[in-house]
Amino acid sequence: MRRILAADIGSTTTKVTLFVKEAGGWRLAGKMVAPTTVEAPDLDVMIGLRNALAKLERRTGIKFQDGARLLVPPVGEDGADIFVATSSAGGGLQMMVTGLVGTMTAESAHRAALGAGAVVSDVVSLDDDRTLIERLEAIKAMRPDMILLTGGTDGGNISDVAAIAEYISMARPEPRFGEDFKIPVIYAGNVDARDMVDGVLKETNDVTYTDNIRPELETERLDPAREEISRIFLEHVMMRAPGYGTLVGWTEGAVRPTPVAVGEALKYVSANFGTNVLGVDIGGATTDVFSVIDGRLYRTVSANLGMSYSMANVLAEAKPEAILRWLPWEFDENIVRNWQFNKMVRPTTLPQTLEDLMLEQAVATEALRLSLEHHRSLIRGLKGVHQRRTISDVFHQTGTGETLVNMMETGAIIGSGGALSHAPRWSQAALIMINAFQPEGVTELWVDNQFLLPHVGVLLETAREAADEAIREILTRETLVPVGTVIAPVGPASREGTVIADVRAGGESIAVVAGEVSALEVPGDGFEVEVIPKKDYDAGNGPGVPVGFAVKKGMPHLILDGRHRPLELPRDSRRRVEKVKRWHRALSAYPVEDKAPAQPLAKEVS
Repeated sequence: MRRILAADIGSTTTKVTLFVKEAGGWRLAGKMVAPTTVEAPDLDVMIGLRNALAKLERRTGIKFQDGARLLVPPVGEDGADIFVATSSAGGGLQMMVTGLVGTMTAESAHRAALGAGAVVSDVVSLDDDRTLIERLEAIKAMRPDMILLTGGTDGGNISDVAAIAEYISMARPEPRFGEDFKIPVIYAGNVDARDMVDGVLKETNDVTYTDNIRPELETERLDPAREEISRIFLEHVMMRAPGYGTLVGWTEGAVRPTPVAVGEALKYVSANFGTNVLGVDIGGATTDVFSVIDGRLYRTVSANLGMSYSMANVLAEAKPEAILRWLPWEFDENIVRNWQFNKMVRPTTLPQTLEDLMLEQAVATEALRLSLEHHRSLIRGLKGVHQRRTISDVFHQTGTGETLVNMMETGAIIGSGGALSHAPRWSQAALIMINAFQPEGVTELWVDNQFLLPHVGVLLETAREAADEAIREILTRETLVPVGTVIAPVGPASREGTVIADVRAGGESIAVVAGEVSALEVPGDGFEVEVIPKKDYDAGNGPGVPVGFAVKKGMPHLILDGRHRPLELPRDSRRRVEKVKRWHRALSAYPVEDKAPAQPLAKEVS
């Protein structure tokens, strides 16, 4: 195998990438972009894909198309050995999910859909705060690709499950693609209610059945529902989208939703790193957050938090004062609001001044912080579980439904999306991730600066054995760019300037100081590090227990973060500004000025 051709068809752009094997191994040989053409007036995703391929042909001198045929396998010196594709065009997989109780079966259904790469348009449950008429109107207004219907434990309630099926039947939502298309309904609820559900929905929907996602309150079984969602999306929904039938033929079925492919890549990274991983993709309209915890993948999507089309939502949810706290000047909040209005008028603008850049990165920090909060609220233990307790639990009780995301146990954070991938300095990407996610203990920071994780993920799913060597080399050489390793001991709030840990690295001893952040350059070949926290501080092995680790080869910086968790900034604006300036200077993040700049302006991208 010498060449791998990969495509990612997004909502606005279609990207094609060529990887080639040379004497030194696999490398990225070319990447080109063209506008996606799934919407009117083109209504054919293949137009945009062929345009991108034509650009790649001109760039590389290799021919990939012969008329309507893709040259896979290669013909002479032209073509590629494998073609794979991912897609989130048209908003990706749009789903509605239902359940009897919002914090139990409906929440499990939500997790199942997100894990299958869906954007969940609505969650309907019998205990939500809407009237019957409001629920019916909401369902009717949706245009989902499919519906996941759940509810009840096996052998439990039947009538309430039937009631939700009646909602769907009465509302009769229309599909996004194809007027004669019956919206698929996947039933993953009480097995005893299947006959009743079939009787209610068989005339209006295509109903399939899979295992109950909550057969017992203590058990959550998501994989069968996820697999059925993926199968129906590929075999039925995608085949009705404009041009996707041809695309599926080109890939011999190797098309995956982009978030699913990213998740597969992160699972592979987690297994190879030997640690839990947090991944994030901050886009223009949405932000995806992934966790790989003990080998299991979890995903959430914040469909209203992004850096262009959803910028207004970030400011509405975070408030201008939350944005202002990350800036090294005393800005008036009206400047933030004016800048927001400019972005609403021209969402596809890029920062043109240092002040623009700082403001946009402050918004990115808040968007990521809010997205992680949303992620943690959904990725949690099962509610409704009856826990068995012993007398020793009386003083240390943990409730059901607690978040599974533990930053102390997260060994790597991987960021992608323009705000992180295209940050002019490494320290800017580092500060955004550290301030937003507040890592604890020892955590590596990485950036996918060319958005190649979807390609790695789809190769893992469809050509793992054939492309094993290519996957490893593409991931390590082209995809993941190291930013730094954060050391952040956690403990009680201490007076600023107090030493909370000592770090021994490269024959030197460096102090981690409360309230401060600093960075050290790492030799190219890496070295051994030992963190010795003070008695009340935990660096990963428990309070006062040393932690030793090897800095990976190529990891350029050690970042010592002595700021308290959760991170709080002074209310006094003068003290806050001075503190933010110190952090920026410590990491050489920006050429900070002492005087506040004029109002930032945004310039439209031509």
